[in-house]
Amino acid sequence: MPYLLNAWYVAALSSEVTADAPLARTLLDEPVVLYRVAGGQAVALADRCPHRFAPLSRGRVVDGALECPYHGLRFGAEGRCVFNPHGDGRVPARAEARHYPVRERYGAIWFWPGDAQRASNTPLPAFDYLDPQENFTSERYLHTHANYQLSADNLLDLSHFQYLHPETLGSEQMASGAVRATVAGNTVSVRREMKGEYLRPMLTQSFNLLYGERADRELDVQWIPPGLLTIVVRICESGLPETTREAVSAHWLTPETAASSHYFFAFGLSRAIGEHGAELVSRTAQSLLAPFRDEDIPMLEAQQRMIGDRDFWSLRPAMLPIDAGAVHARRIMERLIADEARQGVSTAGEVL
Repeated sequence: MPYLLNAWYVAALSSEVTADAPLARTLLDEPVVLYRVAGGQAVALADRCPHRFAPLSRGRVVDGALECPYHGLRFGAEGRCVFNPHGDGRVPARAEARHYPVRERYGAIWFWPGDAQRASNTPLPAFDYLDPQENFTSERYLHTHANYQLSADNLLDLSHFQYLHPETLGSEQMASGAVRATVAGNTVSVRREMKGEYLRPMLTQSFNLLYGERADRELDVQWIPPGLLTIVVRICESGLPETTREAVSAHWLTPETAASSHYFFAFGLSRAIGEHGAELVSRTAQSLLAPFRDEDIPMLEAQQRMIGDRDFWSLRPAMLPIDAGAVHARRIMERLIADEARQGVSTAGEVL
Protein backbone atom coordinates (compact mmCIF):
# COMPACT_ATOMS: atom_id res chain seq x y z
CA MET A 1 0.00 0.00 0.00
CA PRO A 2 1.40 3.46 -0.83
CA TYR A 3 1.84 5.88 2.06
CA LEU A 4 2.66 9.55 2.37
CA LEU A 5 6.33 9.47 3.38
CA ASN A 6 7.37 13.09 3.78
CA ALA A 7 5.28 13.76 6.87
CA TRP A 8 5.49 13.51 10.65
CA TYR A 9 3.75 10.49 12.18
CA VAL A 10 3.44 9.48 15.81
CA ALA A 11 5.51 6.36 16.39
CA ALA A 12 4.80 5.90 20.10
CA LEU A 13 3.73 7.69 23.23
CA SER A 14 6.67 9.02 25.22
CA SER A 15 5.71 6.74 28.10
CA GLU A 16 6.02 3.65 25.88
CA VAL A 17 9.72 4.14 25.13
CA THR A 18 12.06 3.69 28.07
CA ALA A 19 15.76 3.21 28.70
CA ASP A 20 15.10 -0.32 29.99
CA ALA A 21 14.28 -2.15 26.76
CA PRO A 22 13.81 -1.41 23.04
CA LEU A 23 10.28 -1.17 21.66
CA ALA A 24 9.41 -2.97 18.41
CA ARG A 25 6.73 -1.36 16.27
CA THR A 26 5.66 -1.79 12.66
CA LEU A 27 5.12 1.61 11.03
CA LEU A 28 3.94 2.03 7.42
CA ASP A 29 4.75 -1.66 6.79
CA GLU A 30 8.33 -1.20 8.05
CA PRO A 31 9.76 -2.80 11.23
CA VAL A 32 11.11 -0.04 13.48
CA VAL A 33 12.83 -0.18 16.86
CA LEU A 34 12.57 2.68 19.34
CA TYR A 35 14.78 3.17 22.38
CA ARG A 36 16.43 5.84 24.51
CA VAL A 37 20.10 6.63 24.95
CA ALA A 38 21.62 7.53 28.33
CA GLY A 39 20.57 11.18 28.12
CA GLY A 40 16.96 10.20 27.49
CA GLN A 41 16.90 11.08 23.80
CA ALA A 42 14.60 8.86 21.74
CA VAL A 43 16.05 7.00 18.75
CA ALA A 44 14.29 5.19 15.89
CA LEU A 45 16.15 2.68 13.68
CA ALA A 46 15.12 0.04 11.19
CA ASP A 47 14.46 -3.07 13.28
CA ARG A 48 16.64 -5.25 11.09
CA CYS A 49 20.32 -5.95 11.67
CA PRO A 50 22.17 -5.46 8.34
CA HIS A 51 24.34 -8.53 9.09
CA ARG A 52 21.86 -11.43 9.21
CA PHE A 53 18.62 -9.49 9.56
CA ALA A 54 17.89 -10.32 13.18
CA PRO A 55 15.40 -8.00 14.92
CA LEU A 56 17.42 -5.42 16.86
CA SER A 57 14.46 -4.92 19.18
CA ARG A 58 15.34 -8.25 20.80
CA GLY A 59 18.71 -6.85 21.82
CA ARG A 60 19.77 -4.51 24.60
CA VAL A 61 21.14 -0.99 24.93
CA VAL A 62 24.83 -0.98 25.91
CA ASP A 63 26.63 2.32 26.47
CA GLY A 64 24.09 4.16 24.34
CA ALA A 65 24.30 1.68 21.44
CA LEU A 66 21.78 -0.98 20.45
CA GLU A 67 23.31 -4.46 20.53
CA CYS A 68 22.13 -7.11 18.09
CA PRO A 69 20.97 -10.20 20.02
CA TYR A 70 22.38 -12.59 17.39
CA HIS A 71 26.08 -11.69 16.96
CA GLY A 72 26.63 -8.71 19.24
CA LEU A 73 27.20 -5.93 16.69
CA ARG A 74 26.27 -2.58 18.20
CA PHE A 75 24.63 0.33 16.42
CA GLY A 76 24.79 3.96 17.46
CA ALA A 77 21.95 6.46 17.50
CA GLU A 78 22.65 7.36 13.84
CA GLY A 79 22.37 3.71 12.79
CA ARG A 80 26.06 3.09 12.08
CA CYS A 81 27.78 0.05 13.55
CA VAL A 82 30.08 1.28 16.32
CA PHE A 83 31.33 -2.07 17.64
CA ASN A 84 32.13 -5.43 16.04
CA PRO A 85 33.23 -8.08 18.55
CA HIS A 86 34.46 -10.49 15.87
CA GLY A 87 37.92 -10.92 14.32
CA ASP A 88 39.96 -7.73 14.17
CA GLY A 89 36.89 -5.61 14.97
CA ARG A 90 36.74 -3.88 11.62
CA VAL A 91 33.23 -2.65 10.74
CA PRO A 92 31.89 -3.65 7.29
CA ALA A 93 30.88 -0.75 5.11
CA ARG A 94 27.31 -2.03 4.85
CA ALA A 95 26.88 -2.46 8.60
CA GLU A 96 24.37 0.33 9.03
CA ALA A 97 20.72 0.32 10.07
CA ARG A 98 18.46 3.00 8.69
CA HIS A 99 18.04 5.94 11.05
CA TYR A 100 14.75 7.84 11.13
CA PRO A 101 14.51 11.52 12.12
CA VAL A 102 12.76 11.75 15.48
CA ARG A 103 11.25 14.53 17.56
CA GLU A 104 9.56 14.31 20.93
CA ARG A 105 6.75 16.65 21.88
CA TYR A 106 3.16 16.65 23.17
CA GLY A 107 3.71 13.41 25.06
CA ALA A 108 4.61 11.54 21.87
CA ILE A 109 7.60 10.42 19.82
CA TRP A 110 7.24 11.49 16.19
CA PHE A 111 9.15 9.94 13.30
CA TRP A 112 9.69 10.91 9.66
CA PRO A 113 9.73 8.00 7.17
CA GLY A 114 10.65 10.09 4.11
CA ASP A 115 13.59 12.26 3.03
CA ALA A 116 15.59 13.07 6.18
CA GLN A 117 16.73 16.44 4.83
CA ARG A 118 13.14 17.56 4.44
CA ALA A 119 12.40 16.56 8.03
CA SER A 120 14.89 19.10 9.39
CA ASN A 121 12.99 21.89 7.63
CA THR A 122 9.48 20.75 8.53
CA PRO A 123 8.09 21.69 11.95
CA LEU A 124 5.85 19.37 13.90
CA PRO A 125 2.14 20.08 13.60
CA ALA A 126 0.97 22.32 16.45
CA PHE A 127 -0.99 20.75 19.31
CA ASP A 128 -0.35 23.51 21.84
CA TYR A 129 -3.21 22.44 24.11
CA LEU A 130 -0.98 19.46 24.95
CA ASP A 131 1.99 21.59 26.08
CA PRO A 132 2.68 20.25 29.60
CA GLN A 133 3.99 23.63 30.74
CA GLU A 134 0.52 25.13 30.36
CA ASN A 135 -1.75 22.10 30.55
CA PHE A 136 -2.42 18.90 32.41
CA THR A 137 -2.26 16.17 29.78
CA SER A 138 -3.09 12.49 29.48
CA GLU A 139 -2.35 10.09 26.62
CA ARG A 140 -3.66 6.68 25.57
CA TYR A 141 -2.86 4.13 22.85
CA LEU A 142 -4.98 1.54 21.04
CA HIS A 143 -4.15 -0.91 18.28
CA THR A 144 -6.71 -1.38 15.52
CA HIS A 145 -7.02 -4.17 12.93
CA ALA A 146 -8.30 -1.70 10.33
CA ASN A 147 -6.85 0.72 7.81
CA TYR A 148 -5.98 4.07 9.35
CA GLN A 149 -8.20 5.97 6.92
CA LEU A 150 -11.26 4.11 8.22
CA SER A 151 -10.48 5.65 11.61
CA ALA A 152 -10.19 9.08 9.98
CA ASP A 153 -13.56 8.55 8.30
CA ASN A 154 -15.01 7.64 11.68
CA LEU A 155 -13.70 10.77 13.41
CA LEU A 156 -14.70 13.12 10.60
CA ASP A 157 -18.31 11.93 10.70
CA LEU A 158 -19.62 12.01 14.25
CA SER A 159 -23.23 11.36 13.26
CA HIS A 160 -22.53 7.74 14.17
CA PHE A 161 -22.62 8.77 17.85
CA GLN A 162 -26.40 8.33 17.84
CA TYR A 163 -26.18 4.73 16.69
CA LEU A 164 -22.82 3.36 17.80
CA HIS A 165 -22.63 5.20 21.17
CA PRO A 166 -26.28 5.62 22.21
CA GLU A 167 -25.56 5.34 25.94
CA THR A 168 -22.42 7.48 26.13
CA LEU A 169 -21.65 10.09 23.45
CA GLY A 170 -24.85 9.99 21.42
CA SER A 171 -28.32 11.46 21.66
CA GLU A 172 -31.55 11.13 19.69
CA GLN A 173 -30.88 14.53 18.10
CA MET A 174 -27.34 13.76 16.93
CA ALA A 175 -27.88 12.63 13.34
CA SER A 176 -30.26 15.51 12.60
CA GLY A 177 -27.77 18.19 13.65
CA ALA A 178 -26.56 20.85 11.22
CA VAL A 179 -23.28 19.80 9.54
CA ARG A 180 -20.81 21.80 7.48
CA ALA A 181 -17.53 20.57 5.95
CA THR A 182 -14.91 23.00 4.63
CA VAL A 183 -11.45 22.69 3.09
CA ALA A 184 -8.58 25.19 3.39
CA GLY A 185 -5.43 24.01 1.65
CA ASN A 186 -4.78 20.54 3.06
CA THR A 187 -6.90 21.08 6.17
CA VAL A 188 -10.41 19.62 6.44
CA SER A 189 -12.81 21.00 9.03
CA VAL A 190 -16.21 19.60 9.97
CA ARG A 191 -18.62 21.37 12.31
CA ARG A 192 -21.75 19.77 13.73
CA GLU A 193 -24.27 21.69 15.85
CA MET A 194 -27.10 20.27 17.91
CA LYS A 195 -29.72 22.26 19.80
CA GLY A 196 -31.80 21.09 22.73
CA GLU A 197 -30.11 17.73 23.18
CA TYR A 198 -30.78 15.33 26.02
CA LEU A 199 -27.23 14.21 26.81
CA ARG A 200 -26.27 10.93 28.45
CA PRO A 201 -24.87 10.90 32.01
CA MET A 202 -21.27 10.39 30.86
CA LEU A 203 -21.30 13.79 29.14
CA THR A 204 -23.39 15.66 31.69
CA GLN A 205 -21.01 14.53 34.43
CA SER A 206 -17.92 15.41 32.40
CA PHE A 207 -19.26 18.89 31.58
CA ASN A 208 -20.91 19.52 34.96
CA LEU A 209 -24.46 19.76 33.62
CA LEU A 210 -27.70 18.60 35.16
CA TYR A 211 -28.82 15.26 33.76
CA GLY A 212 -32.21 15.56 32.07
CA GLU A 213 -31.79 19.22 31.18
CA ARG A 214 -31.49 20.15 27.52
CA ALA A 215 -28.10 21.24 26.20
CA ASP A 216 -26.62 22.73 23.04
CA ARG A 217 -23.53 21.03 21.64
CA GLU A 218 -20.96 21.95 19.00
CA LEU A 219 -18.41 19.49 17.63
CA ASP A 220 -15.51 20.87 15.61
CA VAL A 221 -13.19 18.34 13.96
CA GLN A 222 -10.02 19.39 12.15
CA TRP A 223 -7.98 16.95 10.08
CA ILE A 224 -4.53 17.47 8.56
CA PRO A 225 -2.33 14.97 6.70
CA PRO A 226 -1.34 12.25 7.19
CA GLY A 227 -4.01 11.52 9.83
CA LEU A 228 -3.79 14.05 12.65
CA LEU A 229 -7.03 15.34 14.14
CA THR A 230 -8.18 17.77 16.80
CA ILE A 231 -11.72 17.52 18.15
CA VAL A 232 -13.21 20.43 20.09
CA VAL A 233 -16.43 19.78 22.03
CA ARG A 234 -18.43 22.74 23.34
CA ILE A 235 -21.50 22.16 25.50
CA CYS A 236 -23.74 24.70 27.22
CA GLU A 237 -27.13 24.77 28.88
CA SER A 238 -29.64 25.09 26.08
CA GLY A 239 -29.94 28.71 24.94
CA LEU A 240 -27.31 29.93 27.42
CA PRO A 241 -23.98 30.25 25.54
CA GLU A 242 -22.42 31.99 28.54
CA THR A 243 -22.42 28.59 30.31
CA THR A 244 -20.25 26.96 27.62
CA ARG A 245 -17.68 24.35 28.68
CA GLU A 246 -15.02 23.18 26.23
CA ALA A 247 -12.93 20.03 25.86
CA VAL A 248 -10.14 19.53 23.31
CA SER A 249 -8.56 16.22 22.29
CA ALA A 250 -5.96 15.02 19.79
CA HIS A 251 -6.32 11.89 17.69
CA TRP A 252 -3.20 10.70 15.85
CA LEU A 253 -3.51 7.87 13.32
CA THR A 254 -0.44 6.01 12.08
CA PRO A 255 -0.62 3.10 9.63
CA GLU A 256 0.87 -0.18 10.80
CA THR A 257 -0.03 -2.10 7.64
CA ALA A 258 -2.69 -1.74 4.95
CA ALA A 259 -5.15 -3.43 7.31
CA SER A 260 -4.02 -2.29 10.76
CA SER A 261 -3.16 0.96 12.49
CA HIS A 262 -1.97 2.68 15.64
CA TYR A 263 -4.40 5.06 17.32
CA PHE A 264 -2.98 7.59 19.76
CA PHE A 265 -5.32 9.78 21.83
CA ALA A 266 -4.37 12.77 24.00
CA PHE A 267 -6.40 15.16 26.12
CA GLY A 268 -5.41 18.42 27.76
CA LEU A 269 -6.85 20.77 30.38
CA SER A 270 -5.43 24.15 31.38
CA ARG A 271 -3.40 24.18 34.60
CA ALA A 272 -5.41 27.26 35.53
CA ILE A 273 -8.22 25.02 36.79
CA GLY A 274 -6.08 23.96 39.76
CA GLU A 275 -4.27 20.87 40.99
CA HIS A 276 -7.37 18.68 40.75
CA GLY A 277 -6.95 19.01 36.98
CA ALA A 278 -4.31 16.26 36.88
CA GLU A 279 -6.77 13.66 38.14
CA LEU A 280 -9.61 15.12 36.08
CA VAL A 281 -7.71 15.01 32.80
CA SER A 282 -6.71 11.39 33.33
CA ARG A 283 -10.25 10.34 34.22
CA THR A 284 -11.75 12.27 31.29
CA ALA A 285 -9.28 10.82 28.79
CA GLN A 286 -10.07 7.31 29.96
CA SER A 287 -13.84 7.84 29.79
CA LEU A 288 -13.64 9.37 26.31
CA LEU A 289 -11.42 6.59 25.03
CA ALA A 290 -13.66 3.80 26.31
CA PRO A 291 -16.38 4.18 23.63
CA PHE A 292 -13.75 4.08 20.90
CA ARG A 293 -12.17 0.95 22.36
CA ASP A 294 -15.42 -0.88 23.06
CA GLU A 295 -17.64 0.29 20.20
CA ASP A 296 -15.73 2.03 17.40
CA ILE A 297 -12.85 -0.42 17.09
CA PRO A 298 -15.09 -3.50 16.74
CA MET A 299 -17.01 -1.68 13.99
CA LEU A 300 -13.86 -0.51 12.19
CA GLU A 301 -12.44 -4.03 12.30
CA ALA A 302 -15.71 -5.45 10.98
CA GLN A 303 -15.59 -2.91 8.13
CA GLN A 304 -12.03 -3.94 7.33
CA ARG A 305 -13.03 -7.60 7.14
CA MET A 306 -15.82 -6.69 4.73
CA ILE A 307 -13.44 -4.63 2.55
CA GLY A 308 -10.63 -7.18 2.67
CA ASP A 309 -7.83 -6.46 0.20
CA ARG A 310 -10.04 -4.49 -2.16
CA ASP A 311 -9.60 -0.81 -2.87
CA PHE A 312 -12.08 1.33 -0.95
CA TRP A 313 -13.37 3.16 -4.03
CA SER A 314 -13.62 -0.03 -6.08
CA LEU A 315 -16.54 -1.06 -3.87
CA ARG A 316 -18.41 2.06 -5.05
CA PRO A 317 -19.60 3.28 -1.62
CA ALA A 318 -22.93 5.08 -1.49
CA MET A 319 -22.37 8.68 -0.43
CA LEU A 320 -24.36 10.78 2.05
CA PRO A 321 -23.93 14.49 2.87
CA ILE A 322 -22.34 13.48 6.20
CA ASP A 323 -19.43 11.90 4.26
CA ALA A 324 -18.12 15.19 2.85
CA GLY A 325 -15.30 15.67 5.36
CA ALA A 326 -14.07 12.09 5.08
CA VAL A 327 -14.13 12.21 1.28
CA HIS A 328 -12.16 15.48 1.26
CA ALA A 329 -9.51 13.92 3.53
CA ARG A 330 -9.20 10.80 1.38
CA ARG A 331 -8.85 12.86 -1.79
CA ILE A 332 -6.16 15.06 -0.24
CA MET A 333 -4.17 11.99 0.82
CA GLU A 334 -4.51 10.45 -2.64
CA ARG A 335 -3.25 13.66 -4.24
CA LEU A 336 -0.28 14.01 -1.88
CA ILE A 337 0.74 10.37 -2.31
CA ALA A 338 0.43 10.69 -6.10
CA ASP A 339 2.57 13.86 -6.00
CA GLU A 340 5.31 11.96 -4.17
CA ALA A 341 5.14 9.13 -6.69
CA ARG A 342 5.62 11.61 -9.54
CA GLN A 343 8.63 13.07 -7.71
CA GLY A 344 10.18 9.60 -7.50
CA VAL A 345 9.98 9.07 -3.74
CA SER A 346 10.49 5.38 -3.01
CA THR A 347 8.96 3.33 -0.21
CA ALA A 348 12.22 3.81 1.68
CA GLY A 349 11.79 7.56 1.51
CA GLU A 350 14.63 8.01 -0.98
CA VAL A 351 14.61 9.67 -4.38
CA LEU A 352 14.95 7.05 -7.10
